[in-house]
Amino acid sequence: MMNWTDFLWAIPAYFLGSIPTAVWLGRAKYDLDVREHGSKNAGATNTFRVLGKKAGRVVLSIDILKGMLAVLLPFFVLPFSFSSPHLTHIQLVASFMAVLGHVFPIFAGFKGGKGVATSLGVIVGLQPLAAGICLIVFLVVFIFTHYVSLGSVSAAVAFCCCLWLFPINTYALPVFGSLLALIVIFAHRKNIRRLLDGTENKMNLFKK
Repeated sequence: MMNWTDFLWAIPAYFLGSIPTAVWLGRAKYDLDVREHGSKNAGATNTFRVLGKKAGRVVLSIDILKGMLAVLLPFFVLPFSFSSPHLTHIQLVASFMAVLGHVFPIFAGFKGGKGVATSLGVIVGLQPLAAGICLIVFLVVFIFTHYVSLGSVSAAVAFCCCLWLFPINTYALPVFGSLLALIVIFAHRKNIRRLLDGTENKMNLFKK
């Protein structure tokens, strides 16, 4: 049973997620707003396209760390074991708010990224094994199709399926996984439309 104070973890998690890494890096080092170029998205994928691989790796790493930190902070601060259902519920609140903060960041006019990198950080903190499976799914889909969006959606669905199949300490976890998958799919609705139309942009991170 959760207390009202448990929901206070939503506040630092949202502010962590709201750190607009791509926007701040683009303005500070390149004097441009990535939201005005490429796909006009403040995420790692568009950073790779607009600012290059070096900037893209920085944004990707920090956005992943945002999600991980939001999930792990309650574990480090509160007197619960990692397998505690109570801790899991608090972490789920923090996870949702961190992803929400990335998509709608208060520090960047509520116009952020699609939440994929931060979602990866969240699932690494919640379920490392499921995160590993999702990463493999993403890489396989991306390497064979060169579509980041298709890899991201596939990984989100894979995470949802893993949580329903793995042993869990609370059913709130797979429900959260389902909600997270829906958020990722919704955030990629325009990409899905372009995939169906055959007009989605491809990316090859291994090409020099």
